[in-house]
Amino acid sequence: MDPVLLFFAGVTAFIIFRLISVMGTRTGHEQSNDLEAMQRAARSRAADEAHDEARDTDPPPAPKPVSTNARVLRDADPAFDEKEFLAGAKSAYEMIVEAFASGDIKSIRPYLNESVYGAFKDAVVARESAGYTSDLKFVGIEHAAIVDSAVDQGALSALVEFASNQVRVTRDSQGEIIDGDPNRIDLVKDRWKFTKKLSSRDPNWMLVATSGAA
Repeated sequence: MDPVLLFFAGVTAFIIFRLISVMGTRTGHEQSNDLEAMQRAARSRAADEAHDEARDTDPPPAPKPVSTNARVLRDADPAFDEKEFLAGAKSAYEMIVEAFASGDIKSIRPYLNESVYGAFKDAVVARESAGYTSDLKFVGIEHAAIVDSAVDQGALSALVEFASNQVRVTRDSQGEIIDGDPNRIDLVKDRWKFTKKLSSRDPNWMLVATSGAA
């Protein structure tokens, strides 16, 4: 046989042997691991896609129920939450009552419209001019509910009735009690009207009218 052909045949055989040797170092277990990893990744992607699809197709949560007197507000604003509104109204009521009793109406100015602020300010000035002081202990709110509501010219309004327990005492310049009893808890009923622009992003409602409740 031609020596050149014998040389190339030998080189070819050596290369084939080396390829078989190198491929033989892969045990097959590594291939299995790679395949399992790819399968796990594929299953994870499929699960994520299914979850995203289910989330996209889930119906929006049903709006929380409202009372009959608050339906007008819900119809105008589907996001209106009566329970949340009343929680805020009760906090505002307590804060405003205590501020008025102490004479610190500047702290509540942002929550009052011009007419209510003016009425509160006049009452505080008259009380101070007479030398009277007002002591108030707010015990708690027994009841708060929307008794009427309306939508007018892009503004929501809610009339809220409060029933609260308070200890109220008015003293003259000599410290003598002229009204109230420090040892008595009075049940006080009020009706306050709050408004808010429908287009406003500010969650706060403004107090626009106050009156006693029967």
